[in-house]
Amino acid sequence: MTTRRQADGTIVVDVRGMLDAATVDALRTALITTLHGERPAMMVVDLTFVTFMDSMGVGALVAGYNAARETGTRFVLRNPSEFVHHQLRITGLAEMFGLPPAPTGPQSYLP
Repeated sequence: MTTRRQADGTIVVDVRGMLDAATVDALRTALITTLHGERPAMMVVDLTFVTFMDSMGVGALVAGYNAARETGTRFVLRNPSEFVHHQLRITGLAEMFGLPPAPTGPQSYLP
């Protein structure tokens, strides 16, 4: 996982690999610490290279979403794979993240 700031002040968090019990604490901590410390106008979580996500991964994204709401930050998921999108749909959280009913190709999904 890497975090970078774009010229417009947006913070992009690139997540790679699996989001499961072994990795979610680092993601949750990075999201919450960055949101509370830097208070960006927008945070983009790029999920292009996430190969697996279980309920703990979903929980980390929800924690990030909630922390963003607390700080007034727009929280955006970008490029979720079909697998990740499916996980969010079956948990009933796709709508909260502003995801369409089915993937429509690479784009940002706004809450």
